Amino acid sequence: MQKLSIIIPIYNEKSTLAEILRRVLAVPLPGFSRELLLVDDGSSDGTRELLADLPALTGGLAADVSVQALLQPYNQGKGAALRRGFAEATGDIVLIQDADLEYDPVDYPKLLAPLLDGRAEVVYGSRFAGGDAHRVLYFWHALGNRFLTLCSNALTNLNLTDMECCYKVFRRDILRQIVIEEDRFGVEPELTAKVARLGCRVYEVGVSYAGRTYAEGKKIGWRDGFRALWCIVKYNLLSGRIQL
Repeated sequence: MQKLSIIIPIYNEKSTLAEILRRVLAVPLPGFSRELLLVDDGSSDGTRELLADLPALTGGLAADVSVQALLQPYNQGKGAALRRGFAEATGDIVLIQDADLEYDPVDYPKLLAPLLDGRAEVVYGSRFAGGDAHRVLYFWHALGNRFLTLCSNALTNLNLTDMECCYKVFRRDILRQIVIEEDRFGVEPELTAKVARLGCRVYEVGVSYAGRTYAEGKKIGWRDGFRALWCIVKYNLLSGRIQL
């Protein structure tokens, strides 16, 4: 039996935390044991109080499932939370899951398939590939994502459609070769650049997407977009070379 580590970075997600855990635990994954690492990034909305009582939050757990809360001392960002989660993960495969209900764990079997049959070492989800359901939201946000993906592809020589997608799945031996430097959302282009530099076999699968509005708690903004653009340059040109 293989072990799947699911890293869930959390920041002020009191209203969605119980539901995302219910969805994660409800997905049937035969042949896998599961390790959930809940990395709270200094929440101040009551999320930490929920995490203090994991049995009440998760209900009864199967024998092949473990859940651990990792508390960051203060708010540092998604990259810092992932760095902590990756360091603690013990699974053969590591999967990133956001806590905000924008991404549905029902897609796990699709994401894992290319790894399980030996085709891939890294799998990206894509909100722009395939025919899965998507909530219709911000035009400029989608355009910005596509622009950042295009810039990333130009320097990594990958042909991804959605570099910024939350869902990224790695063999753990690949992650051991990557040191995350970014603390915030710049971690997405950083990971992509470093995966490309390692020459990993990368696959992409379409996933469903139920995006949130800013009023509903969406956190990424235009400043993060400019930082992502800088990270594309930094981790492809200043920290290595273009992959030709």
